[in-house]
Amino acid sequence: MFGKIFLVLYVIIQTCMSILTEYVIQKNRYYKNIGRKTRIVRIIIYALLAIIPVLGAFLPKCEFKYFCMGFGNLWLGFFMYYSGLVIFATIITHIICRVTKDEEQKALEQVLNISFTLALLIFLIGIIHAQRPKIVNYDISVDKQTVNTQELKVVLIADLHLSVNSDPGLTEKMVEEVNSVNPDVVVIAGDIFTSNYDGLKHPEKYSSALSKMKARYGVYAVCGNHDVDENLFSGFSISPVSEAFRTKEMEQFFDDCGFTVLYDESVEIADGEIILTGRIDGEKAGDGTKDRMEASELLGSLDKTKPILVVQHEPIEFEELSEAGADAVFCGHTHNGQVFPGNLFVPFFNENAYGVKELHGIDTIVTAGVGYYGPPMRVGTDSEVTVVNVKFDHKPE
Repeated sequence: MFGKIFLVLYVIIQTCMSILTEYVIQKNRYYKNIGRKTRIVRIIIYALLAIIPVLGAFLPKCEFKYFCMGFGNLWLGFFMYYSGLVIFATIITHIICRVTKDEEQKALEQVLNISFTLALLIFLIGIIHAQRPKIVNYDISVDKQTVNTQELKVVLIADLHLSVNSDPGLTEKMVEEVNSVNPDVVVIAGDIFTSNYDGLKHPEKYSSALSKMKARYGVYAVCGNHDVDENLFSGFSISPVSEAFRTKEMEQFFDDCGFTVLYDESVEIADGEIILTGRIDGEKAGDGTKDRMEASELLGSLDKTKPILVVQHEPIEFEELSEAGADAVFCGHTHNGQVFPGNLFVPFFNENAYGVKELHGIDTIVTAGVGYYGPPMRVGTDSEVTVVNVKFDHKPE
């Protein structure tokens, strides 16, 4: 649904931006010498740039589709800032020129030049910044007694979004950061892929790097809404849930990485003192449905005297999980907005959009994630490895 809405908006904005750019060029004093001769070339360029992301979304599986997806994501990353800056600056310029009686045309030419330069700079910085993961540390406490485990160092990662714009170097850096903190357990809160496997070049490089993650009690993962095979437009699904299935190649990739994937399942770690539960994604279960256990059913039979740590992709249903007996919930999904001003809006749609927040009597932890969907960039947010030091009410033997 969001993908189709975004597609319509994209077409409207592309058309408006092309008309606005062409209007300024034609009014430019150099147009008589250069502009008329290159008009057809410009129209072709406008059309090609506009259609490439659409081809990436709707073409059948082939190398050209994945090329269009990758290039289209790059174009969209630049275009969203260019168009946003132009629209905002044009409105401001129009108002100022009306008040000051200055010539609007010359000011408008500067708007396009400045917007193009700023957008290109933000785009390039965003790409570079996205490839530099950082470590973020949090401390939480669980008011349940353990005998041998005073503290558990949990490394939370999420949203690797392996796909057409991925770089093995980022995955390798992430693994180095994870191993540098000597975790007790690593939990991966979904969206390991970006809705396809075939578009990922050299998947063995990624599985080789990820298999090197080391943790005392192992590496556990859950799947997210993008760990299925479906069509996307700029990160938004344009396929119905009934066509969203996890592929055998994805499942094999998890095995090659050494992940223990939890599908509405619980395991005991730390010599049986702590329970770790992983949930199926509530938006796309991976079998063409949204089916997953209710929190009360999933946690109902567990030993509530033990700490219960839940891993799920989307930061939702915290109240239900608390009532069912969870002590802490680890999530991803939001990317903390990924690119400015997205980080300003995600808090309005999530009880906890990022970081640690106590809700309904339990600690909720949401990581900004390591990767990116759509444009391969981060602006105003970080690619991060989240370290959560969980302290327990230690009871000596």
